[in-house]
Amino acid sequence: MSSFPSATTPLNQHSLLAIELWLTNLGAKKNEKNPCLWKWLAHECSAEIEIMQDDLKVTWISKEKESQFNFPYGLSRQDVEAALKQGP
Repeated sequence: MSSFPSATTPLNQHSLLAIELWLTNLGAKKNEKNPCLWKWLAHECSAEIEIMQDDLKVTWISKEKESQFNFPYGLSRQDVEAALKQGP
């Protein structure tokens, strides 16, 4: 991941291409009909990650419930990735 800014750099300092590459490296798949929407399978649930204007919206979907989190782009890539890997 050497083409990315430092992992401690806020997401708002990443280009859109870098954010998309990061999501791809995490294993997320871009929605063909909506390029701002990504699907990520993790843990015992899945997540829809939406690249919004002001934040990164994550909707966790599991058998029991659905929960939504918004991560401001001021957070570092490292912090957002850790939260994603932690799960809902």
